[in-house]
Amino acid sequence: MDHNQQGLKKAVSLETFVFLVLFFGVFTYIALEMGFVNALSTIMQTAYRLLVETVLFLAAIAVLAGAISGLLTEFGVVALIDRLLTPLMKPLFGMPGAASIGGITTYMSDNPAILALAADKNYRCYFKKYQVPALTNLGTGFGMGAIITTFMMGLSTITGQNYLPAALVGNLGAIIGAVISTRLMLRFTRRMYGTEEPAMDSCGAPLDRQYRVVRKGSVASRFLEAMLDGGKVGVQMGVDIVPGVLIICTFVMLLTGGPGEGGAFTGAAFEGVGLLPRLGEALEFILKPLFGLTSAQGIAVPITALGSSGASLSIVSRLVKDNLASPHDVAVFTSMCMCFSGYLSTHVAMMNTLGFSHLTGKAILSHTVGGLVAGMCAHGMYSLLNLVM
Repeated sequence: MDHNQQGLKKAVSLETFVFLVLFFGVFTYIALEMGFVNALSTIMQTAYRLLVETVLFLAAIAVLAGAISGLLTEFGVVALIDRLLTPLMKPLFGMPGAASIGGITTYMSDNPAILALAADKNYRCYFKKYQVPALTNLGTGFGMGAIITTFMMGLSTITGQNYLPAALVGNLGAIIGAVISTRLMLRFTRRMYGTEEPAMDSCGAPLDRQYRVVRKGSVASRFLEAMLDGGKVGVQMGVDIVPGVLIICTFVMLLTGGPGEGGAFTGAAFEGVGLLPRLGEALEFILKPLFGLTSAQGIAVPITALGSSGASLSIVSRLVKDNLASPHDVAVFTSMCMCFSGYLSTHVAMMNTLGFSHLTGKAILSHTVGGLVAGMCAHGMYSLLNLVM
């Protein structure tokens, strides 16, 4: 038996000791700064507050967005949008028009939604082999777009400001980032597979896009079923974001926050060692011209979005509430959260499912560049919008 193919390692290896050194090194640093009891209390209190105040809010948005997505699909709106966007796909993304369905699907849900399409034999027949791996980058560039956009516009309930222009600019920036990411990935895959090899050796009848599958029954029953089924998908998404929000966001908040009132650590939620703000201040000479962030703490948003966009949204609401983020920042956050879409936590599984796990590194590199470009474009476009208005 080839142990390498089975994914086996020695019971105790070098990485065991490297992990122990890094794991205990990080938490020793945090405990020395905050005190062990305070650090432990802060971790638990932060996770609880995130669960109650953030996860449930995001889950509610996911259910509503899922219901709307189900209705748009059932009554042909998605098919209409697909037809309108098809002429743009080849010149912009270098992908066939059928790829636009993937972008719309992931925008309405999350990155892995494109895998269900890619698994369809008839759908794959629209693509060449070199284009299939780039579906990961395309889908991720639009992942959770509806939820992120809805959340950003909903920030007006906190400050009373209108965040619609910021959210729209952020969406445009994310589209640009998705184009860059997909095009870079295609450059890598084109060299490996050429441009003529089909995605599948034998293809059946191509997907007939003149028709769509609908539910049985009357218009009213289809409306209710589509809405409720879409809402159920939203419930699952709401559950799926719990680990990302509680684990990643708690850790990031621990590195972002500072001591409590009076400059002392009390073990309250959202306290921390303030490492990321110091890092942001040190890199402000780079971050300010690139993204135009109001506060150095804003760097925590795109960093968190690398692992979970749902987790990063909770940081956005906190920054807005504390007047540490303006509508300009929200535009940048929208573009980077939407383009990144937690790709570090999904790219590996997505590429493996598509059968191109050996290209995971190139997909991640391409998407890193795309996400940075998305943030820079949103910064430039919103600055220009402010000048015009």
